[in-house]
Amino acid sequence: MAAPAAHMPIDTSWMARLGLRHPIIQAPMAGTATPRLAAAVSNAGGLGSLGLGASTMEQARQQIVETRALTAGAFNINLFCHRPAQTDPQREAAWLARLAPEFERFDAQAPARVREIYVTAVGDAALQAMVLEERPAAVSFHFGLPEQPFIDALRAAGIVTLACATTLDEALQIERAGIDVVVAQGIEAGGHRGVFEPSQDRMLGTFALVQLLARHIRLPVVAAGGVMDGDGIAAALQLGACAVQMGTAFILCPESAASPAYRADLQSERAQHTGITAAISGRPARGIVNRMHEIGHAHGQPPPDFSRAYDAGKALHQVAARHGCADYAAHWAGQGAPLAREMPAGELVQTLVDELHSTS
Repeated sequence: MAAPAAHMPIDTSWMARLGLRHPIIQAPMAGTATPRLAAAVSNAGGLGSLGLGASTMEQARQQIVETRALTAGAFNINLFCHRPAQTDPQREAAWLARLAPEFERFDAQAPARVREIYVTAVGDAALQAMVLEERPAAVSFHFGLPEQPFIDALRAAGIVTLACATTLDEALQIERAGIDVVVAQGIEAGGHRGVFEPSQDRMLGTFALVQLLARHIRLPVVAAGGVMDGDGIAAALQLGACAVQMGTAFILCPESAASPAYRADLQSERAQHTGITAAISGRPARGIVNRMHEIGHAHGQPPPDFSRAYDAGKALHQVAARHGCADYAAHWAGQGAPLAREMPAGELVQTLVDELHSTS
């Protein structure tokens, strides 16, 4: 394993607490990660993750129960901590009017209104109580942080906490809140940007962000974004990370919930073209460029808030999918997408570890 730079003391005690054998976290990937995927990664010595931000409380609990039945190892659950959507009838009507011709392509009508389909964990006392009751080994946060009493309760229960940062300012907030580990998400990463306030996104690359955080905060840093193989892991460790979080690398695993169209895109020339858009969900996210990216760019104004925009986008995708069209799908992928490999998750973890050791 490559040695970190001498000026960066690396804290790996949280990894020992979780019993991790390898510095690899499978990214939560709500909608794509499954109990089978998380368990396979955990069984292979990494940290498997479930993305629960798109689940009801009952669905979230069921995923935790299913994963626990498949592994005796530690796994992570990820919660969305975005601010609730603000209703803006004018902006929402303009967006639905912009999407109407797309629905008409498939002899369908755009919905009359949009709903907030993903509820934030912030202020959700029932969800927080369920998490504390189920007591997963690790809990991570995306889009911000929950209330301090919930963080304190997780720590008191012995749960390892992680939170995503895209800037030093966000990382300092995470440190002050008493979170155990900061996940440094670079602009290369697939899926939703974890930025607390999208209008303040500084779009830092993974390696620049890792170095910045490793020099200025005391927390252990996990590198996320663009890491696809052992060489990438070694580079992240060399720059001061204690581990990496990898999402796109696991999408082609048979244990993921990726659709055939998603898998085909990731194995085609289209994987070389990823871009960030808020048009799909209402928050900036990187995926394989498709019709929704084009619509968002042409619209020239913000779509409805997260996840109200997602409600409209999902409706359009479902209509199109019935006609065999995946042009509107959320095929999230990072800039390293062309490097994705198709193999079982446990085999991929071992391959990554072998590659990492070969760089030493």
